[in-house]
Amino acid sequence: MTWSPVPDPVPGNAASVDAIDTLIVPRAVDLGEMTVRRALPTTQRQMVGPFIFFDEMGPAEFLTNEGIDVRPHPHINLATITYLFEGEIVHRDSLGTDKTITPGAVNWMKAGRGIVHSERTSSELRQTGQRLSGLQTWVALPRALEESNADFIHHAADELPELAADGVQARIIAGSAFGERSPLETSSETLYAELVMEAGSSVQIDATVDERAIYVLNGGMCIGHDAFEAHQLVVLKRGVPVVIEAQQATRLMLFGGDPMTEARYIWWNFVSSRPERIEAAKEEWRRGQFDSVPGDVEEFIPLPENEGKPRRATGATED
Repeated sequence: MTWSPVPDPVPGNAASVDAIDTLIVPRAVDLGEMTVRRALPTTQRQMVGPFIFFDEMGPAEFLTNEGIDVRPHPHINLATITYLFEGEIVHRDSLGTDKTITPGAVNWMKAGRGIVHSERTSSELRQTGQRLSGLQTWVALPRALEESNADFIHHAADELPELAADGVQARIIAGSAFGERSPLETSSETLYAELVMEAGSSVQIDATVDERAIYVLNGGMCIGHDAFEAHQLVVLKRGVPVVIEAQQATRLMLFGGDPMTEARYIWWNFVSSRPERIEAAKEEWRRGQFDSVPGDVEEFIPLPENEGKPRRATGATED
């Protein structure tokens, strides 16, 4: 990636203007307390690099005595990344982690062979209310690390590299971008950055990883002659440098990485390269064989009974 003045597209040069692989408009689901938009997986695209799940949460306004209550539930063979723009979430897990997630910090929960966690609003914020918005993404682990030990890693907002130039601010959440690298140690080459752009500003996104995508959180951007609005996911073509220009004040997420070399399967909260491992995890949760969450043992989310079979989810690379 470069952080420099960007060239205009060259007329007649397809590589400079034809950079879009797929456009995805995520489905919005009203959960009562807030709206969630799911950009991955979809029928058009299941993965971008190692990213197999991409949810935008909110923004939501919680009044007094309201909040989120995601009861304890399990994960295997993946890592979650929670990243907030507004509000707070209390994360607890079966490792004994009890962490308040705040805006701008990165929170990496590696499930490995198995982890259970809950996400709730603190009792203090229930008394005052709060606005909440953010992202939760999942990345598939390399096959050799799928059954590794679970872990939870937190880096505060002031630990993440930030850059600002020519009306563009960038925060590097994971991997490398614009000559900076996040302190977060991921399990495979991963690109994840937040860009905040002033109206009329532009930035070049080089093809430093095989698969890249841009999610527009608010505002709007142009790539060549194509315009994209808030809540749209733009998957870029491989190997093509891209210039993005903000039509107005815009916030977007840049993410991707190198694709998995083997197929991945997804079912409920489980991801694995082996569908039989997902079947085993189902039975373990049904029988109560996962570890519990200290401080949050009264409730749990039961195993869904009508989810069908694990779905094959691959990016551009097939077996």
